[in-house]
Amino acid sequence: MTLISEHSETDTRERILVVAERLFRQIGYQKTTVADIAKELRMSPANVYRFFDSKKAIHEGVARGLMGGVEVEAQRIARSEGPAAARMRQMMKTINRMNTERYVDDSKLHEMVEIAMQEDWQVCVTHMETIGHTIGEVIAQGVATGEFEVDDLEVAALCAGTAMMRFFHPQMIAQCATKPGPTIDQMIDFVIAGLSPRIRAN
Repeated sequence: MTLISEHSETDTRERILVVAERLFRQIGYQKTTVADIAKELRMSPANVYRFFDSKKAIHEGVARGLMGGVEVEAQRIARSEGPAAARMRQMMKTINRMNTERYVDDSKLHEMVEIAMQEDWQVCVTHMETIGHTIGEVIAQGVATGEFEVDDLEVAALCAGTAMMRFFHPQMIAQCATKPGPTIDQMIDFVIAGLSPRIRAN
């Protein structure tokens, strides 16, 4: 009985998040209310609050799902076969593409990200840390094979992630789209060059 109840609760939580995301896309993050979500699900707002203690918790759940998809794909690439530099390039371009599709191309979801960043949601902080760790994984693998050379893995991962912020951060992707600057491939070339072994004079 407990197992069935747990599955039922998990299913209901997922349904709430699916409906919330759809409404965020349709009418906007700020305009969507818990009552709107409850109405779509044919339940009372009080029942929704049984699963999420606040409207913000629902928003964080939707954000976690969207960001989690990016994390899973980045980790899949990081742990695949092939040279570290090629995987780094594929991973960075994939993060850019997915964030552009998820947030920048969808103005309603972009609004949600803006508010999340302003309110410093923990889910955003955790996401950035996860992406940083994943970049660090690839750097560590490159160091192990001699493809990369760094003095401090943690600092190298932070620098690589910071260098790509223009192409990772949804707000910066949108704001910099028409501004002069390097292409994503040029920026990745720069990052990989910084990670590559130094040529030392005799």
